[in-house]
Amino acid sequence: MNENTIFQGAQNPQISQNQPPAPPPLPPEEYYPQEGSRLGMAIKIIIGVVVIAAFIFIILNFILPLFKKGSSGKAELTYWGLWEDSNVMQPIIEDFKKQNPNITVNYIKQDVKQYRQKLSTRMKNSTGPDIFAFHNTWIPMVSEFLLPLPDNTITKNEFKNSFYEVNEKDLIKNGAIYGIPIGIDTLALYINSDIFKAAGLSPPNNWEDFGKIARSLTVVDETGRIKTSGAALGAYDNITHASDIVSLLLIQNGADIKNMSSTSVNASDALQFYTSFAIGDQKVWDSTLDPSILAFSKGNLAMYFGYSWDYFAIKAMNPELAFEIYQVPHLTGVNTTVASYWAVGASAKSKYQKETLLFLKFLAKAETMEKLFTLASKTRAFGEPYARKDLAQKLNDNPIVYPFISQAKDTQSSFFASDTYDDGLNSQMNAYLGNAVRSIISNNTSAESAVTTLAQGVSQVLKQYGQ
Repeated sequence: MNENTIFQGAQNPQISQNQPPAPPPLPPEEYYPQEGSRLGMAIKIIIGVVVIAAFIFIILNFILPLFKKGSSGKAELTYWGLWEDSNVMQPIIEDFKKQNPNITVNYIKQDVKQYRQKLSTRMKNSTGPDIFAFHNTWIPMVSEFLLPLPDNTITKNEFKNSFYEVNEKDLIKNGAIYGIPIGIDTLALYINSDIFKAAGLSPPNNWEDFGKIARSLTVVDETGRIKTSGAALGAYDNITHASDIVSLLLIQNGADIKNMSSTSVNASDALQFYTSFAIGDQKVWDSTLDPSILAFSKGNLAMYFGYSWDYFAIKAMNPELAFEIYQVPHLTGVNTTVASYWAVGASAKSKYQKETLLFLKFLAKAETMEKLFTLASKTRAFGEPYARKDLAQKLNDNPIVYPFISQAKDTQSSFFASDTYDDGLNSQMNAYLGNAVRSIISNNTSAESAVTTLAQGVSQVLKQYGQ
């Protein structure tokens, strides 16, 4: 019933007196709290206070915890490393703590064998480290655990100016930096000094001379069995770093490792050259010989391809062996070699991301890397070769380390990487590569056919890891 109906009933005498009385009129307007009235203002204030209190409650209990990761207070970080002992890392950590007294870093050296699987398992159940080492080829396997480094940790220009081009290609993905290289290592050529002096030969700097010298230095007995090998190439299972050596040849010959079918001629030529050292009457290597690093240590191998860390293994097996280290042989105009190194990343699952990033920023500094090298050199012949370009010349007079550093400006990485014990991408790639080499040597498969099968395997593995 509206206002007009009420008025009509009051003015019409014909309406029955027995009808129920009309409802009482509405209160005058002045009884309602008007805008600006005290009661209206009080209601608005009460509502405003309730809304603000609720907003503050939500911020304190639901929003701020999202930003508390490393926001303030004390933080305790766990750092998983692989190569340095705690007594080497501790002075570095103490220097960091002097600048950041509220941050504690606990360094734990891990065993590289089973490391990648352990890291993956622990990260998935949120019990992994805040900071961890990873191989330069592992990005496809660990990217989900890696925190991209912001500009206040290191900018892209700082990274490019400080580190090598290979580091950029490996560690910058989709415009984001995912790790700090803590060293650089390249495949180089070790030569037995006594064998070369006795033959009056100089180390080869190209592949043509390399082949000639390797065959001239190979010694066989009356049955044709190899007693001294000129070079460890051709086979797969008893050649240390066989996968890296084949990668070296593939890369120098212009083969695309990720898409081998697109450069199948280049790839098959490289495989044919490699296996030629273990085939025919002029072979310099075969599958019956000792592992190449052992053969070199015994003095039964003139030329060996290895990384800087092989120096320690060789010296441990034969401290008296005289050897020198040189850059790898090249094709004309192609000076590339293979890089294999480890980086340090920040966990995307860390509770203390701010503090974790501060520590990575500290590790990336030139003075930190220089001190780390010095500390490591007190416990062994040398530390990890510098990843920073501005420190390279500091090793110019070091005949052991500088050959590896001198090649760093022109290197490429390969998924065919040895000694990563990853049980994943590298292992699967190497399995296909090993089958390709064996099929050529043992089954007389053509290099072209071996590359076709290899390319299919590589494609399957890369697809499995989203590449």
